[in-house]
Amino acid sequence: MNKSSLYKGCLEPIIMRLLSDNDRMYGYQITQMVKKITKGELKITEGALYPLLHRLEERGILETESENIGNRVRKYYKLTNVGTKQTSVAMEELKTFMQSLQLIINPQTA
Repeated sequence: MNKSSLYKGCLEPIIMRLLSDNDRMYGYQITQMVKKITKGELKITEGALYPLLHRLEERGILETESENIGNRVRKYYKLTNVGTKQTSVAMEELKTFMQSLQLIINPQTA
């Protein structure tokens, strides 16, 4: 099994947590932070990241700020108030999911 398919459903809470911890970030910065934190184990592609960022923005979880950097405009993403609350919910759901996986991986510890 491809490990990217394992974490695909976890991208949303991962991104929300990073934005919660870092206030605002741009897309490439998010991909590099995930890569750094996970020591290269998780790599988010642009093809997975940007559609998710746009969906989160449409749902009112993220808002954007544009900033001119040299000759280009950089788009920063940050959590809205709703997004901050939703991040807490997403983290609890992720913890519960991880606990359920632990029961399957190590059934003798249940």
